[in-house]
Amino acid sequence: MSTTVDTTPIARRRRNRILLQTACIAVSLFMLIPIYLISLAALSTRESFNEFPLSLLPTNLSVDTLNAFLGSTGIFGALGNSLIVGAGTLLLSALIGVPAGYALARFTFPGKDPYQLFLLFTRALPIVVLSVPLARLFLTVDIYDTTYAVILLHTALALPTTILISASVFLSVPVDVEEAARLFGCSPLGAFGRVVLPMALPGLAAASIFTFVMSWNEVLGASILTLDHRTLPAQVLSSLSDSPLAYRFAGGFALVIPSIIFIALMRRYLTNMWGSTIR
Repeated sequence: MSTTVDTTPIARRRRNRILLQTACIAVSLFMLIPIYLISLAALSTRESFNEFPLSLLPTNLSVDTLNAFLGSTGIFGALGNSLIVGAGTLLLSALIGVPAGYALARFTFPGKDPYQLFLLFTRALPIVVLSVPLARLFLTVDIYDTTYAVILLHTALALPTTILISASVFLSVPVDVEEAARLFGCSPLGAFGRVVLPMALPGLAAASIFTFVMSWNEVLGASILTLDHRTLPAQVLSSLSDSPLAYRFAGGFALVIPSIIFIALMRRYLTNMWGSTIR
């Protein structure tokens, strides 16, 4: 007597896996196509860039346009300012946001839920609503047109997300592990630094990626708060508005590369987060 095996669940699971992989590939291509087109335009020769129709294949590559852009007045200074602002925002957001997220995850205190809602409300404010009063304040305390002013603004923008992401990450770390470290002689700070923080690093890496990319790409606040010490996006916005189209693509390419490098460096922490570090 033969037994018929029902393969319908296996086929359904295989079909769902194929659909999921297809959707992931489609989303990845959707995000990569603009980066590819910007890179192609920035690295093409002037003759091939002006051809019609423009070839979608990387032929006649040249770095002349990119070198001309990087050699423009103020570009390297603006690049240095962006790196300083991004690193400062990342450091200040971590110093304030990580302890705040840990407190939200581990302690119960009056007003905890309204506090989290208030954090979300701060993200609802348009950037210009924050920039104009801050410009007046920074003029009063004599830090207008400095990288410190932009760091403070970007930290204010990034803190709500940093705190909420950190809180969700610390909630994923078992309390029993921290208590076990305390039983073996660790102080509260030692248990946090030796046990909790290493387990939370993948999630904190995701928060750091958001913070750095937000700071790197923000342009309106940096344009309002600076004149001579502008970040690279603000410099590109002010100096390339009337420039040829090829130089605009070169500016966009120069803006994209540092963010991609930073994300690539933090990728292994994200891989751990999606893997086996936190259950």
